[in-house]
Amino acid sequence: MSRYNAMREIPATAGFKEGDVFFLCGELFGRGYANGIVDEARAKGMTIIGATVGRRDNDGTLRPLNAEELAAAEENLGGKIINIPLEAGFDMEPGSDGIAPVDRFKGVKPDDWASVKLDQAEVEFSKKRGTERFCKNLSAVVAELEKMLPAKGRLLVVHTMAGGIPRARVFMPILNKLFKGQGDRFLSSEAFWNSDMGRLCDASFNEVTADTFRYLIDATAGLRDKLEVTYAAYGYHGTGVLIDGVVTWQSYTPYLQGWAKIRLEDIAIEAWEKGIKATVYNCPEILTNSSALFLGVENSLYPLMDALRAEGEQKILKECEGLLKEGATVDTLLGIANTYLTSELVTSTRDFDSWPQHNKPQQQEYMLNVSAELISLNADPKEIVCAVLSKGVFQGVGKLMFDSSWEPKAPVFWLNHDVIAKTLAKM
Repeated sequence: MSRYNAMREIPATAGFKEGDVFFLCGELFGRGYANGIVDEARAKGMTIIGATVGRRDNDGTLRPLNAEELAAAEENLGGKIINIPLEAGFDMEPGSDGIAPVDRFKGVKPDDWASVKLDQAEVEFSKKRGTERFCKNLSAVVAELEKMLPAKGRLLVVHTMAGGIPRARVFMPILNKLFKGQGDRFLSSEAFWNSDMGRLCDASFNEVTADTFRYLIDATAGLRDKLEVTYAAYGYHGTGVLIDGVVTWQSYTPYLQGWAKIRLEDIAIEAWEKGIKATVYNCPEILTNSSALFLGVENSLYPLMDALRAEGEQKILKECEGLLKEGATVDTLLGIANTYLTSELVTSTRDFDSWPQHNKPQQQEYMLNVSAELISLNADPKEIVCAVLSKGVFQGVGKLMFDSSWEPKAPVFWLNHDVIAKTLAKM
């Protein structure tokens, strides 16, 4: 676990102030991790500037936001958006034969995944085109950003790009089966990952989740000559949570984006070695719209209540208790979660050095059943404890990332439940 670097102490309050600039590279959708750090920047009076992924017309053409979309996006961000499409990835880029990766699956049924064969040279051609488009547009965004910067001050650049599931319809039923399948519907993540469809996902995840961070660091090199620039990116590489009263590293399985997240860390480490202050913050599991595919990921969120209790933080605990069915308590949830996290079905794949691990039939069935049991203890399925805890996590993470970015100390940090609970207790 040589890379594992847990943030133990809360960093000093950041000295960012009015006139300093906060640039969000990635678009803000709904409520999620990025909201926490944007809220911190807004509270400091920083100038907030954002990007957009753009939108696709019905014919697949990538375009900037229209006036209505732009107004809504700027209101959501609370700042100015540079309206040049920064969609990452290559799944809709035509190959040399004019066919985009998403169109190579026309007529393919979900059960055909193992027999699909892709021309890797064509995939590489599309990938090259996607990278060229992204980098060209990124250069234009940075040129606009430069015009908006002060003569002196600080610039905090936050990378939020992640994902990369190819947008061919056939992928979602396959991935639903892979992440949520039990019994006859179980699908081995390892078998899928070693198929041509899996290899396409791997290349797409790397491009969207990781390589965009390198492109961003390279494209903003000129800005580092004018201002003091620090970079922050969102990662995931498991989380330290309280198991039997001890902060213990664990992870959701199967996390297929894990290899891309390691690549993201590698990019930060390379930048750090060149004197560039770029840090990846590995954040805890939460339940959001984008994580709903990974049902069971939230099982390791419940021990945050134990960490909050240890720090004397009662407000969140009372809110959680108020959402439970009659007869259920916070201790009921903690007991079920701890039993889950100490089960041999879960611990047998818990190994940092070989992360990420692939799924196993019994492990996945147990994870999903525990997820259902815990969620069933909420009085209202639309008002659940996980939502309260998730909100707390992204507030705590936002504060930690923001303050740490004033004087970054390392290229990679794990933001575990203990330091998040300390932060929330202070907030």
